[in-house]
Amino acid sequence: MIFLCMGYFNPEKMDARPRAEIDAVMSECQPVVENFYKSGNVLIDAGLESETKSLRRVNGKVIVTDGPFTETKEMIGSIFIFEAESMDEAIQLASLHPTTQISRGEEFGWRIEIRPVHYFKNDK
Repeated sequence: MIFLCMGYFNPEKMDARPRAEIDAVMSECQPVVENFYKSGNVLIDAGLESETKSLRRVNGKVIVTDGPFTETKEMIGSIFIFEAESMDEAIQLASLHPTTQISRGEEFGWRIEIRPVHYFKNDK
């Protein structure tokens, strides 16, 4: 089974900290993410920029609007896709990601959402 995970954070909490402090926290992530990759199940891991656009069809035309778009204090900061046999295994694997392994992430509202993917095309 393929699973999509979205890593969320609270930008207000992260933006309130000095850049050097955020850089130090992020540097803690690299060894953890390398260990996460060692599972061999990770297909894609991507960090996302904060710029967002939303496209929707309205009255026969495609309308583009700026984001973020939800009434929430969270933003998606990363996504990753991996293979697992079940949701339980997906939870175990996702728990190896820096979002749940770096203790300082708690201060910034880091969390992961896991969703099974019903269609995935890979043309490798």
